Amino acid sequence: MRLAILGAGESGVGTAILAQKHGYDVFVSDMGTIKDNYKNRLNENSIEWEEGHHTAEKILSADEVVKSPGIPDTAPMIQQLIEKGTPILSEIEFCSRYSKGKTICITGSNGKTTTTTLIHYIMQQAGKNVGLGGNIGRSLALQIAEGDKDWYVVELSSFQLDNCFGFRPDVAVLMNITPDHLDRYDFEMQHYVDSKMRIIQNQTPEDEFIYWTGDEYIEKELKRRLDGETIPAPTPTSKPAVEGHPTLRPFNDEDFEHLGLEFSLPGKHNKRNALAAYYATKAAGVDEEKIRECLKNFPGVEHRLEFIADRNGVRYINDSKATNVDACYVALDAMTRPTVLIVGGKDKGNDYNQIIPLVKEKCRGIVYLGADNKKLHDNFDGIGIAVADTHSMKDCVKACAEIAQEGDVVLLSPCCASFDLFKNMEDRGEQFKELVRSL
Repeated sequence: MRLAILGAGESGVGTAILAQKHGYDVFVSDMGTIKDNYKNRLNENSIEWEEGHHTAEKILSADEVVKSPGIPDTAPMIQQLIEKGTPILSEIEFCSRYSKGKTICITGSNGKTTTTTLIHYIMQQAGKNVGLGGNIGRSLALQIAEGDKDWYVVELSSFQLDNCFGFRPDVAVLMNITPDHLDRYDFEMQHYVDSKMRIIQNQTPEDEFIYWTGDEYIEKELKRRLDGETIPAPTPTSKPAVEGHPTLRPFNDEDFEHLGLEFSLPGKHNKRNALAAYYATKAAGVDEEKIRECLKNFPGVEHRLEFIADRNGVRYINDSKATNVDACYVALDAMTRPTVLIVGGKDKGNDYNQIIPLVKEKCRGIVYLGADNKKLHDNFDGIGIAVADTHSMKDCVKACAEIAQEGDVVLLSPCCASFDLFKNMEDRGEQFKELVRSL
Protein backbone atom coordinates (compact mmCIF):
# COMPACT_ATOMS: atom_id res chain seq x y z
CA MET A 1 0.00 0.00 0.00
CA ARG A 2 1.35 3.41 -0.95
CA LEU A 3 1.23 6.29 1.55
CA ALA A 4 2.12 9.88 0.69
CA ILE A 5 2.87 12.26 3.54
CA LEU A 6 2.60 16.01 3.00
CA GLY A 7 4.76 17.98 5.41
CA ALA A 8 8.09 16.78 6.80
CA GLY A 9 8.00 18.22 10.28
CA GLU A 10 7.70 16.36 13.59
CA SER A 11 4.34 14.84 12.72
CA GLY A 12 5.12 13.89 9.12
CA VAL A 13 8.50 12.28 9.75
CA GLY A 14 7.14 10.30 12.70
CA THR A 15 4.25 9.07 10.57
CA ALA A 16 6.65 8.06 7.80
CA ILE A 17 8.73 5.93 10.19
CA LEU A 18 5.65 4.25 11.69
CA ALA A 19 4.19 3.59 8.22
CA GLN A 20 7.40 2.07 6.92
CA LYS A 21 7.58 -0.19 9.99
CA HIS A 22 4.15 -1.54 9.04
CA GLY A 23 5.05 -2.26 5.42
CA TYR A 24 3.84 0.84 3.57
CA ASP A 25 5.59 2.20 0.51
CA VAL A 26 6.21 5.72 1.86
CA PHE A 27 6.87 9.01 0.08
CA VAL A 28 7.33 12.32 1.96
CA SER A 29 6.89 15.70 0.26
CA ASP A 30 7.27 19.21 1.66
CA MET A 31 6.74 22.48 -0.23
CA GLY A 32 9.16 24.20 2.13
CA THR A 33 12.68 23.36 3.27
CA ILE A 34 13.02 20.28 5.50
CA LYS A 35 15.13 20.73 8.64
CA ASP A 36 18.40 18.80 8.65
CA ASN A 37 17.49 16.65 11.66
CA TYR A 38 14.33 15.47 9.87
CA LYS A 39 16.22 14.80 6.63
CA ASN A 40 18.67 12.68 8.63
CA ARG A 41 15.83 10.64 10.18
CA LEU A 42 14.30 10.01 6.75
CA ASN A 43 17.67 9.05 5.24
CA GLU A 44 18.50 6.74 8.17
CA ASN A 45 15.27 4.88 7.45
CA SER A 46 15.75 4.92 3.64
CA ILE A 47 12.49 6.85 3.16
CA GLU A 48 12.12 8.74 -0.12
CA TRP A 49 11.56 12.49 0.30
CA GLU A 50 11.51 15.79 -1.58
CA GLU A 51 11.47 19.47 -0.58
CA GLY A 52 10.59 22.75 -2.27
CA HIS A 53 7.89 21.25 -4.49
CA HIS A 54 5.30 18.48 -4.81
CA THR A 55 5.72 15.82 -7.52
CA ALA A 56 2.09 15.30 -8.47
CA GLU A 57 2.36 11.80 -9.96
CA LYS A 58 4.07 10.44 -6.81
CA ILE A 59 1.41 11.92 -4.52
CA LEU A 60 -1.68 11.31 -6.65
CA SER A 61 -0.71 7.65 -7.04
CA ALA A 62 -0.95 7.08 -3.26
CA ASP A 63 -3.74 4.96 -1.75
CA GLU A 64 -3.92 7.33 1.23
CA VAL A 65 -2.39 10.66 2.22
CA VAL A 66 -1.45 11.95 5.67
CA LYS A 67 -1.19 15.73 5.67
CA SER A 68 0.31 18.14 8.16
CA PRO A 69 -2.43 19.93 10.13
CA GLY A 70 -0.99 23.23 8.95
CA ILE A 71 -1.81 22.58 5.27
CA PRO A 72 -5.22 24.07 4.39
CA ASP A 73 -7.71 22.35 2.11
CA THR A 74 -7.30 25.23 -0.33
CA ALA A 75 -3.71 24.15 -1.17
CA PRO A 76 -3.54 23.13 -4.87
CA MET A 77 -2.26 19.60 -4.17
CA ILE A 78 -5.03 19.01 -1.61
CA GLN A 79 -7.58 20.19 -4.14
CA GLN A 80 -6.28 17.61 -6.64
CA LEU A 81 -6.47 14.86 -4.02
CA ILE A 82 -10.05 15.84 -3.13
CA GLU A 83 -11.00 15.74 -6.81
CA LYS A 84 -9.42 12.28 -7.14
CA GLY A 85 -11.19 11.05 -3.97
CA THR A 86 -8.00 10.01 -2.15
CA PRO A 87 -8.55 9.57 1.63
CA ILE A 88 -6.70 12.29 3.56
CA LEU A 89 -5.90 11.44 7.19
CA SER A 90 -4.34 13.11 10.19
CA GLU A 91 -1.37 11.62 12.03
CA ILE A 92 -3.70 10.80 14.93
CA GLU A 93 -6.05 8.78 12.71
CA PHE A 94 -3.14 6.84 11.21
CA CYS A 95 -1.62 6.19 14.66
CA SER A 96 -4.86 4.73 16.01
CA ARG A 97 -4.42 1.69 13.72
CA TYR A 98 -1.16 0.65 15.35
CA SER A 99 -1.38 1.43 19.07
CA LYS A 100 -3.00 -0.60 21.84
CA GLY A 101 -2.47 2.21 24.34
CA LYS A 102 -5.42 4.04 25.85
CA THR A 103 -5.82 7.75 25.15
CA ILE A 104 -6.79 10.87 27.05
CA CYS A 105 -7.46 13.47 24.34
CA ILE A 106 -7.84 17.17 25.04
CA THR A 107 -9.17 19.87 22.74
CA GLY A 108 -10.64 23.34 23.12
CA SER A 109 -10.02 26.84 21.85
CA ASN A 110 -8.11 27.73 25.02
CA GLY A 111 -6.56 25.92 27.94
CA LYS A 112 -5.75 22.69 26.12
CA THR A 113 -1.96 22.94 26.37
CA THR A 114 -1.97 23.66 30.10
CA THR A 115 -4.54 20.92 30.69
CA THR A 116 -2.70 18.41 28.49
CA THR A 117 0.63 19.12 30.19
CA LEU A 118 -1.00 18.90 33.62
CA ILE A 119 -2.68 15.56 32.86
CA HIS A 120 0.60 14.15 31.55
CA TYR A 121 2.40 15.42 34.68
CA ILE A 122 -0.13 13.71 36.97
CA MET A 123 0.02 10.46 34.99
CA GLN A 124 3.83 10.48 35.12
CA GLN A 125 3.89 11.22 38.85
CA ALA A 126 1.43 8.36 39.37
CA GLY A 127 3.90 5.99 37.72
CA LYS A 128 1.90 5.34 34.55
CA ASN A 129 3.65 4.23 31.35
CA VAL A 130 2.51 7.33 29.43
CA GLY A 131 3.43 9.33 26.32
CA LEU A 132 2.64 12.96 25.43
CA GLY A 133 1.84 13.91 21.85
CA GLY A 134 -0.50 15.33 19.24
CA ASN A 135 -0.30 19.09 18.97
CA ILE A 136 2.43 19.17 21.62
CA GLY A 137 5.75 17.44 22.24
CA ARG A 138 7.17 14.56 20.19
CA SER A 139 5.38 12.90 17.29
CA LEU A 140 2.80 10.43 18.55
CA ALA A 141 3.53 8.18 15.56
CA LEU A 142 7.25 8.07 16.34
CA GLN A 143 6.58 7.17 19.98
CA ILE A 144 4.37 4.26 18.86
CA ALA A 145 7.01 3.14 16.34
CA GLU A 146 9.70 3.14 19.03
CA GLY A 147 7.64 1.17 21.55
CA ASP A 148 3.94 1.37 22.38
CA LYS A 149 2.87 2.74 25.77
CA ASP A 150 -0.08 1.95 28.05
CA TRP A 151 -1.42 5.52 27.89
CA TYR A 152 -1.09 8.57 25.66
CA VAL A 153 -2.11 12.10 26.60
CA VAL A 154 -2.91 13.82 23.30
CA GLU A 155 -3.55 17.49 22.60
CA LEU A 156 -5.82 17.77 19.55
CA SER A 157 -6.33 20.83 17.38
CA SER A 158 -9.44 21.27 15.28
CA PHE A 159 -7.30 20.65 12.18
CA GLN A 160 -6.27 17.22 13.49
CA LEU A 161 -9.85 16.34 14.42
CA ASP A 162 -11.07 17.26 10.92
CA ASN A 163 -9.16 14.32 9.48
CA CYS A 164 -9.95 11.78 12.22
CA PHE A 165 -12.60 9.26 11.17
CA GLY A 166 -12.29 5.97 13.07
CA PHE A 167 -10.22 7.27 15.98
CA ARG A 168 -11.88 6.90 19.39
CA PRO A 169 -10.57 8.52 22.60
CA ASP A 170 -10.97 6.54 25.82
CA VAL A 171 -11.23 9.83 27.71
CA ALA A 172 -12.17 12.98 25.76
CA VAL A 173 -11.83 16.47 27.26
CA LEU A 174 -13.36 19.57 25.65
CA MET A 175 -12.40 22.74 27.49
CA ASN A 176 -14.40 25.36 25.57
CA ILE A 177 -15.32 26.57 22.09
CA THR A 178 -14.65 30.22 21.27
CA PRO A 179 -13.92 31.84 17.87
CA ASP A 180 -10.53 30.77 16.50
CA HIS A 181 -9.03 29.75 13.14
CA LEU A 182 -12.17 31.00 11.38
CA ASP A 183 -10.05 31.74 8.32
CA ARG A 184 -9.76 27.95 7.87
CA TYR A 185 -13.54 27.45 8.21
CA ASP A 186 -14.87 29.94 5.65
CA PHE A 187 -15.41 32.34 8.59
CA GLU A 188 -18.33 30.12 9.66
CA MET A 189 -18.35 29.57 13.43
CA GLN A 190 -20.59 26.49 13.10
CA HIS A 191 -17.96 24.73 10.99
CA TYR A 192 -15.37 25.32 13.70
CA VAL A 193 -17.83 24.16 16.40
CA ASP A 194 -18.55 20.99 14.42
CA SER A 195 -14.83 20.36 14.15
CA LYS A 196 -14.26 20.57 17.92
CA MET A 197 -17.22 18.31 18.67
CA ARG A 198 -15.67 15.55 16.53
CA ILE A 199 -13.71 14.52 19.62
CA ILE A 200 -16.70 12.45 20.82
CA GLN A 201 -17.33 10.60 17.56
CA ASN A 202 -16.99 6.81 17.89
CA GLN A 203 -17.07 7.00 21.70
CA THR A 204 -19.12 4.40 23.59
CA PRO A 205 -20.56 4.40 27.13
CA GLU A 206 -17.27 2.78 28.21
CA ASP A 207 -15.55 6.06 27.32
CA GLU A 208 -15.83 9.39 29.18
CA PHE A 209 -16.50 12.85 27.80
CA ILE A 210 -15.41 15.60 30.20
CA TYR A 211 -16.57 19.13 29.44
CA TRP A 212 -17.19 22.54 31.00
CA THR A 213 -20.90 23.36 31.41
CA GLY A 214 -20.31 27.12 31.19
CA ASP A 215 -19.48 27.00 27.50
CA GLU A 216 -21.85 28.69 25.06
CA TYR A 217 -21.92 25.80 22.58
CA ILE A 218 -21.05 22.40 24.06
CA GLU A 219 -24.28 21.26 25.73
CA LYS A 220 -26.43 22.42 22.80
CA GLU A 221 -24.16 20.64 20.30
CA LEU A 222 -24.02 17.55 22.48
CA LYS A 223 -27.81 17.32 22.44
CA ARG A 224 -27.87 17.52 18.64
CA ARG A 225 -25.48 14.60 18.39
CA LEU A 226 -27.11 12.47 21.07
CA ASP A 227 -30.46 13.04 19.35
CA GLY A 228 -28.98 11.42 16.22
CA GLU A 229 -28.79 14.54 14.05
CA THR A 230 -26.49 14.14 11.03
CA ILE A 231 -23.55 16.55 11.35
CA PRO A 232 -21.93 17.58 8.05
CA ALA A 233 -18.20 17.61 7.37
CA PRO A 234 -16.58 20.85 8.59
CA THR A 235 -13.99 20.93 5.77
CA PRO A 236 -13.70 19.43 2.25
CA THR A 237 -11.15 16.77 3.32
CA SER A 238 -13.22 15.71 6.32
CA LYS A 239 -16.31 13.48 6.48
CA PRO A 240 -19.70 13.77 8.22
CA ALA A 241 -19.33 13.03 11.94
CA VAL A 242 -19.88 9.49 13.20
CA GLU A 243 -22.18 9.13 16.21
CA GLY A 244 -20.69 9.00 19.68
CA HIS A 245 -22.41 7.96 22.92
CA PRO A 246 -19.91 8.50 25.73
CA THR A 247 -20.53 8.57 29.47
CA LEU A 248 -20.85 12.29 30.23
CA ARG A 249 -18.78 13.97 32.92
CA PRO A 250 -19.75 17.68 32.98
CA PHE A 251 -18.11 20.07 35.43
CA ASN A 252 -18.72 23.67 36.46
CA ASP A 253 -16.69 26.39 38.16
CA GLU A 254 -18.18 25.70 41.60
CA ASP A 255 -16.77 22.15 41.59
CA PHE A 256 -13.29 23.50 42.39
CA GLU A 257 -14.32 24.83 45.81
CA HIS A 258 -16.78 22.01 46.48
CA LEU A 259 -13.98 19.48 45.98
CA GLY A 260 -11.57 21.54 48.06
CA LEU A 261 -8.93 21.57 45.31
CA GLU A 262 -5.78 23.70 45.36
CA PHE A 263 -3.88 24.60 42.18
CA SER A 264 -0.45 26.13 41.69
CA LEU A 265 -1.50 28.48 38.86
CA PRO A 266 -3.65 31.64 39.28
CA GLY A 267 -6.85 32.65 37.46
CA LYS A 268 -10.39 31.36 37.05
CA HIS A 269 -9.51 29.68 33.76
CA ASN A 270 -6.79 27.67 35.50
CA LYS A 271 -9.34 26.33 37.98
CA ARG A 272 -11.18 24.90 34.96
CA ASN A 273 -7.96 23.40 33.65
CA ALA A 274 -7.37 21.80 37.04
CA LEU A 275 -10.91 20.39 37.19
CA ALA A 276 -10.61 18.87 33.73
CA ALA A 277 -7.32 17.23 34.71
CA TYR A 278 -8.79 16.03 38.00
CA TYR A 279 -11.70 14.24 36.31
CA ALA A 280 -9.58 12.92 33.41
CA THR A 281 -6.92 11.36 35.62
CA LYS A 282 -9.56 9.92 37.94
CA ALA A 283 -11.09 8.26 34.87
CA ALA A 284 -7.64 6.83 34.12
CA GLY A 285 -7.49 5.27 37.57
CA VAL A 286 -5.05 7.64 39.32
CA ASP A 287 -5.31 7.79 43.10
CA GLU A 288 -7.17 10.90 44.30
CA GLU A 289 -4.52 11.82 46.86
CA LYS A 290 -1.85 11.77 44.15
CA ILE A 291 -4.01 13.99 41.88
CA ARG A 292 -4.44 16.59 44.63
CA GLU A 293 -0.72 16.58 45.42
CA CYS A 294 0.16 17.10 41.74
CA LEU A 295 -2.27 20.00 41.36
CA LYS A 296 -0.51 21.81 44.20
CA ASN A 297 2.96 21.20 42.75
CA PHE A 298 2.43 21.64 38.99
CA PRO A 299 5.20 23.95 37.64
CA GLY A 300 3.19 25.46 34.75
CA VAL A 301 3.65 25.71 30.97
CA GLU A 302 6.13 27.73 28.95
CA HIS A 303 4.59 30.62 26.95
CA ARG A 304 1.37 30.48 28.99
CA LEU A 305 1.23 33.29 31.60
CA GLU A 306 4.91 32.58 32.18
CA PHE A 307 6.67 34.96 34.60
CA ILE A 308 9.89 36.24 33.00
CA ALA A 309 11.43 38.89 35.23
CA ASP A 310 10.94 42.07 37.23
CA ARG A 311 12.78 45.00 35.67
CA ASN A 312 12.76 48.52 37.14
CA GLY A 313 9.74 47.63 39.25
CA VAL A 314 7.81 46.28 36.22
CA ARG A 315 6.78 42.61 35.96
CA TYR A 316 7.03 40.97 32.50
CA ILE A 317 4.79 38.01 31.60
CA ASN A 318 5.01 35.86 28.46
CA ASP A 319 1.63 34.59 27.19
CA SER A 320 2.73 34.12 23.58
CA LYS A 321 0.49 31.04 23.33
CA ALA A 322 -2.55 33.36 23.48
CA THR A 323 -3.22 33.25 19.74
CA ASN A 324 -6.90 34.20 19.90
CA VAL A 325 -9.05 36.84 21.57
CA ASP A 326 -10.51 34.59 24.26
CA ALA A 327 -7.04 33.51 25.41
CA CYS A 328 -6.06 37.17 25.76
CA TYR A 329 -9.29 37.80 27.69
CA VAL A 330 -8.52 35.19 30.35
CA ALA A 331 -4.94 36.45 30.65
CA LEU A 332 -6.06 40.05 31.13
CA ASP A 333 -8.73 38.93 33.56
CA ALA A 334 -6.02 37.33 35.71
CA MET A 335 -3.99 40.56 35.94
CA THR A 336 -4.11 42.43 39.28
CA ARG A 337 -1.81 45.36 38.37
CA PRO A 338 -2.02 48.12 35.73
CA THR A 339 -1.05 46.42 32.48
CA VAL A 340 0.76 47.30 29.27
CA LEU A 341 -0.66 44.82 26.76
CA ILE A 342 1.15 43.60 23.64
CA VAL A 343 -1.19 42.51 20.84
CA GLY A 344 -0.83 41.76 17.14
CA GLY A 345 0.32 39.29 14.52
CA LYS A 346 -1.48 37.34 11.82
CA ASP A 347 -5.18 38.06 12.36
CA LYS A 348 -7.48 35.01 12.03
CA GLY A 349 -10.75 36.90 11.69
CA ASN A 350 -10.63 38.30 15.23
CA ASP A 351 -13.43 40.32 16.85
CA TYR A 352 -11.70 42.48 19.47
CA ASN A 353 -14.93 43.81 21.00
CA GLN A 354 -14.79 41.04 23.61
CA ILE A 355 -11.65 42.43 25.26
CA ILE A 356 -12.21 46.19 24.87
CA PRO A 357 -13.99 46.57 28.27
CA LEU A 358 -11.13 44.71 30.00
CA VAL A 359 -8.52 46.80 28.17
CA LYS A 360 -10.27 49.94 29.40
CA GLU A 361 -10.42 48.58 32.95
CA LYS A 362 -6.96 46.99 33.25
CA CYS A 363 -4.56 48.62 30.78
CA ARG A 364 -2.31 51.63 31.07
CA GLY A 365 -1.23 51.21 27.48
CA ILE A 366 -1.28 48.91 24.47
CA VAL A 367 1.60 48.12 22.11
CA TYR A 368 0.88 46.78 18.63
CA LEU A 369 3.32 44.16 17.30
CA GLY A 370 2.70 43.07 13.73
CA ALA A 371 3.54 43.46 10.08
CA ASP A 372 0.18 45.20 9.54
CA ASN A 373 -1.39 46.89 12.58
CA LYS A 374 -4.23 48.77 10.85
CA LYS A 375 -7.04 46.65 12.33
CA LEU A 376 -5.56 47.11 15.81
CA HIS A 377 -5.44 50.89 15.35
CA ASP A 378 -9.06 50.86 14.22
CA ASN A 379 -10.16 48.92 17.30
CA PHE A 380 -8.04 50.36 20.11
CA ASP A 381 -6.78 53.86 19.25
CA GLY A 382 -10.02 55.49 20.44
CA ILE A 383 -9.96 53.98 23.94
CA GLY A 384 -7.96 56.84 25.41
CA ILE A 385 -4.85 55.03 26.65
CA ALA A 386 -1.25 55.19 25.43
CA VAL A 387 -0.59 53.23 22.22
CA ALA A 388 2.59 52.42 20.30
CA ASP A 389 3.06 50.91 16.84
CA THR A 390 5.94 48.42 16.44
CA HIS A 391 7.05 45.90 13.85
CA SER A 392 9.81 44.01 15.70
CA MET A 393 10.13 42.51 19.15
CA LYS A 394 13.08 44.78 19.94
CA ASP A 395 11.04 47.92 19.27
CA CYS A 396 8.05 46.40 21.07
CA VAL A 397 9.92 45.73 24.33
CA LYS A 398 11.48 49.21 24.17
CA ALA A 399 8.03 50.81 23.75
CA CYS A 400 6.63 48.78 26.67
CA ALA A 401 9.47 49.86 28.94
CA GLU A 402 8.76 53.51 28.05
CA ILE A 403 5.00 53.26 28.77
CA ALA A 404 5.11 51.08 31.91
CA GLN A 405 5.41 52.59 35.37
CA GLU A 406 6.75 51.06 38.57
CA GLY A 407 4.29 48.44 39.85
CA ASP A 408 2.88 47.67 36.36
CA VAL A 409 2.79 44.45 34.36
CA VAL A 410 3.85 44.09 30.72
CA LEU A 411 1.81 41.25 29.24
CA LEU A 412 2.57 39.64 25.87
CA SER A 413 -0.83 38.13 25.02
CA PRO A 414 -1.10 38.78 21.30
CA CYS A 415 -4.60 37.53 20.26
CA CYS A 416 -3.05 36.54 16.92
CA ALA A 417 -0.91 33.93 15.22
CA SER A 418 2.81 34.67 15.01
CA PHE A 419 3.63 33.87 11.40
CA ASP A 420 3.84 37.45 10.09
CA LEU A 421 7.06 38.28 12.00
CA PHE A 422 8.13 35.06 13.72
CA LYS A 423 8.72 31.38 12.94
CA ASN A 424 6.04 30.36 15.42
CA MET A 425 4.58 31.35 18.78
CA GLU A 426 7.57 29.79 20.60
CA ASP A 427 9.98 31.98 18.62
CA ARG A 428 7.88 35.04 19.52
CA GLY A 429 7.93 34.12 23.21
CA GLU A 430 11.67 33.31 23.23
CA GLN A 431 12.55 36.65 21.61
CA PHE A 432 10.41 38.45 24.17
CA LYS A 433 12.07 36.64 27.08
CA GLU A 434 15.59 37.26 25.78
CA LEU A 435 15.01 41.00 25.28
CA VAL A 436 13.28 41.43 28.66
CA ARG A 437 16.13 39.68 30.49
CA SER A 438 18.63 41.99 28.78
CA LEU A 439 16.84 45.17 29.99
